[in-house]
Amino acid sequence: MPAYYPPTGFHFKVEVNGIDGDTEQRFQEVSGLSFEVETEPMRSGGENRFEYKLPKRAKYPNLVLKRGLLTGTKFLDWFKSAMNTYYTVFVFDFKPADILITLLDEADQPVAKWNVIQAYPLKWSMSDLKSSENAIVIETMELAYQYFEQIK
Repeated sequence: MPAYYPPTGFHFKVEVNGIDGDTEQRFQEVSGLSFEVETEPMRSGGENRFEYKLPKRAKYPNLVLKRGLLTGTKFLDWFKSAMNTYYTVFVFDFKPADILITLLDEADQPVAKWNVIQAYPLKWSMSDLKSSENAIVIETMELAYQYFEQIK
C-alpha cells in the first residue's frame, strides 16, 4: 500500500462562472472556505448540569481572494459593476456568480474542488504603498456567498 501524503495548499486555481482568461484564475491566497453551525440553547426543567444545544443553520464567512494588482481584468470589471449597481437604489441588474476553487497536484490534476454558490462582491482593497519597501502591490477582494459544496 503506497504512503499517503496530504496535498499542499499552494497550487490552486479560481474560476468565476462567466469570466474566462488565464490571468483571471491566478490568486495567491484564498480564505473563507469554512462553515459553522449556529446553535440555540434549550434548558430543560429539572436539569441544571447542562443545557441542550439545538442546531439552527450554517453560517459561512466571506470569501477573500488576494493577488498581485492587475488592471483591466474581466473579474475586476465584474466587481466594479456590482459596486456601481449597489449605489443605484431602484435598479439591481447585477448577477451573482458561482466560483469554482480547485486544488491541484504537482501534475496540474484536481485533488479537490469547491463550488461557491451565488458569490457577490463586498469589498476591494489594495496593500499600502511604501517607498521604503520593495513589495508587490496586492489587491484583496472580499465576497459574500450563500454556501459552498465540495465536489471531489
